[in-house]
Amino acid sequence: MTPASRPANVRRVMPVPSALACVRCRARYPIDHYAQDCPACRAGGAPANLTVAYDAVPGADTDRGAVRLDRGSMWRWQDFLHARAADAVTLGEGNTPLLPAPSLGLGDVWIKDESRNPTWSFKDRLASGALTTARRFGAKVIASSSSGNAGAAAAAYAAKAGIPCVVFTFVGSAGPLVLQMRAYGAMVVKVADKADRWRLQTLGVREFGWYPTSPFFGPVVGSNPYGMEGYKTIAYEIAEAFDWQPPDWCVLPVCYGDALYGMWKGFEELKALGWIDRVPRFVAAEVSGSLVAAIEGGDALPPESPRNTPSIATSIGALQGTVQALDVLRKSNGAAVTIGDDDLRRWVLTLAAKEGLWPEASSAAPFAAIERLRGDGTIKPDERCVALLTAAGLKDPGPIEQAPPEPPLVSGGLRELMAALKNSYGFHG
Repeated sequence: MTPASRPANVRRVMPVPSALACVRCRARYPIDHYAQDCPACRAGGAPANLTVAYDAVPGADTDRGAVRLDRGSMWRWQDFLHARAADAVTLGEGNTPLLPAPSLGLGDVWIKDESRNPTWSFKDRLASGALTTARRFGAKVIASSSSGNAGAAAAAYAAKAGIPCVVFTFVGSAGPLVLQMRAYGAMVVKVADKADRWRLQTLGVREFGWYPTSPFFGPVVGSNPYGMEGYKTIAYEIAEAFDWQPPDWCVLPVCYGDALYGMWKGFEELKALGWIDRVPRFVAAEVSGSLVAAIEGGDALPPESPRNTPSIATSIGALQGTVQALDVLRKSNGAAVTIGDDDLRRWVLTLAAKEGLWPEASSAAPFAAIERLRGDGTIKPDERCVALLTAAGLKDPGPIEQAPPEPPLVSGGLRELMAALKNSYGFHG
């Protein structure tokens, strides 16, 4: 009996988290091990994150057609997740549009626009997944170290859950993002040295039992495992939108690879159920070159790859990739591409002018990656790509402030107006 034909009165079995499993060696740990990584892999020199393991196959008793009935949030996929929709901390995240982008000149490219989430970034899915478990575990304080999006999402969902939130950020973080954290009532703490964010958060987690939603120790392995389950729903939505015919490639801006791993896990689950016949290949668009170096060198742990200057893509500005990201690229026969600031600025402006979508700089990275991989033949001309647009440009408007001309000041009448349009924008009417 196929999922689509199963009678509606068949009782669906909700999966229950039974352990947290290492993404690399599959060693299993208790469900409250979320503030640690895999001790065995750390001892072996390749620290690895944990992922949620279930007592039953997620979605095994699900009617595929019934999932479509409730689009209130990503929790309509509760049969695949770690909690019931009724128990979720939700602001209506998920169900974001998948938009064709023919004007970009990149072939068959679609944009999964995560800027439509409640705090305008994909981090809302992570925050909903993480805060739902935090409330279940009786967390007293939420803690996040963030350059912006993750902290804003943690603050918003902590507010919804009624739990105090401390966000550690650094001097130089984008002003609108810090204001957003403060607006949701977070206790924002700035540090001069980025490393102090982790040191201080570690003290809160270890000494006071604060519940972490973000990485807070190094080498970084990734974020809260329960939060990362939320990213599986991006894969479910993409597969559903294409009538269960997945794209050939999914291209993401990658820092620590949380969404990369979550999406890959989601597609793997759908394939195991027979809902799709294959898993897309994945591309990590990064700014440091850490994953590129690991793939080329065959490394077990991506190396640290210092930059001469910070990238404008602060959301993916980490200098070292993760085992979980590298694992997905290898298992999916994917690729990693290093993107520079010039290409990021160009694609921010291109997306805004041609598709009416204003992304933050990090979100422009997938389009630069697709352009390069189409050019060298890695992505074939007839292959379909989905690019993940992770956050809105208003959160970090720096690239737009620096790139277009300053708007002209006009006084007088029509003649002066047309002269200003011509001189500033080359517009002739």
